[in-house]
Amino acid sequence: MILFERMRSEKGLAFIIFSEAELIQATNNYDKSGIIGKGGHGTVYKGIVKGNMPVAIKRCALIDDRQKKEFGQEMLILSQINHKNIVKLVGCCLEVEVPMLVYEFIPNGTLFELIHGKNQALQISFSSLLRIVHEAAEGLNFLHVYASPPIIHGDVKTANILLDENYMAKVSDFGASILAPSDKEQYVTMVQGTCGYLDPEYMQTCQLTEKSDVYSFGIILLEVLTGEEPLKLDGTETQRSLSSNFLTVMKENNLDAILPSHIKGQESNELIKSLAELAKQCLDMSGSNRPSMKEIADELGRLRKLSLHLWVQLDVEMETQSLLDGAPTASFEIEGATTGYSTQEGENLPMNLGSSYYAR
Repeated sequence: MILFERMRSEKGLAFIIFSEAELIQATNNYDKSGIIGKGGHGTVYKGIVKGNMPVAIKRCALIDDRQKKEFGQEMLILSQINHKNIVKLVGCCLEVEVPMLVYEFIPNGTLFELIHGKNQALQISFSSLLRIVHEAAEGLNFLHVYASPPIIHGDVKTANILLDENYMAKVSDFGASILAPSDKEQYVTMVQGTCGYLDPEYMQTCQLTEKSDVYSFGIILLEVLTGEEPLKLDGTETQRSLSSNFLTVMKENNLDAILPSHIKGQESNELIKSLAELAKQCLDMSGSNRPSMKEIADELGRLRKLSLHLWVQLDVEMETQSLLDGAPTASFEIEGATTGYSTQEGENLPMNLGSSYYAR
C-alpha cells in the first residue's frame, strides 16, 4: 500500500483520483449489463463519469496479494506512459482494498475479435490489418525503448490490442508487465501469460525479457497471415499449435499450405513472404536471435509502403486496361492513395459489411 499512499499524495498527477461512490454511480452499482470484458486480472465495466465521459473501469473480483501487486504494477506503469498506441489511464480509485483503474473507453473491440470473426459488423482490408499491427509494434517499441525504466508487457496477444473509433491500435492490459531489470540482472518471475503466445525460452528459464514480447508478437503476425487462432483443440499435435504448424510449412517451403485462398489470390507474394519471414524471426527459439520491437516496427512500416505501392500500381493497371477495352473505369478505396504513406491517425480504413477479413 506504500505505492498507493504515494500516488494519492503525489502532486501534479496526470490522472484523476475517483471516489468509490463515483464509480458505483458510473457503473450503476456494477450492473452485469455493463460488463465489456473479463480476464485474468479483473472485470471491466463501461461507465460514464464527469457528466458524459465514457470510460472503462477495471475492477478486481478476487483479492489476494498477487492481484494487489498486479493492479498496483499496472497503475504505476500506465501513470507514466503517454503514447497514442497505448491505452490511456484516466484515473483510479484508492478507497477500496484493491484500487480500481479507470481507462479511456475504446469502442471497437479487439484485434482478436476483428480477425476471428467476433465483430460481425466489419470486414477489413489486409492493408488495414497491416497498419494495425504496425501501430501495435510502435506501442510496444515505446515501452521497450523510451519508457524509463523500460517496460516488458508480458502478455502480448490480439485480445490485448484494442481498436479505437478510427480502428487505431491501443496496447492494453499491463497486469503481467514488469519494469525491465538492468543489464547485469535477470528478472526471474512466476510464468504467466496466455497459452499459445508464451515464449518457450521464458517458460524454461522463468526470465521475462523484451524478446518474450517479440515472440508473442510473432504469433499475432501469424494470426494476421492465416486467420487462425494460436491453439486448436482438434488435429495432430503440430496442427493444434499455430506456431508449430507455421514453422513446419516454412521449413518445407510450403507456406501456401496454411494461407487462406483470398490471401494467396489477392495479396502480393513479396508482401506475404516478407511478413512470414518476419514472423519466423520473431519465433526463433533463442531470444537473442529475434529482432527487437524497433526492427519489427521498421519492417512493418516498410511493408506498409510496399502494400500501398502495389495497390496503387494495381489500380493504375486496371484503369489503363479498362480504357483500352473501352469500359468505364472502376473506383477503388485505397489506403492513403492520394497522399502516399502516412502515419496519421486519420488514415483511410476501407471496410465492407461482412463478418471479418477472413470470413469470405
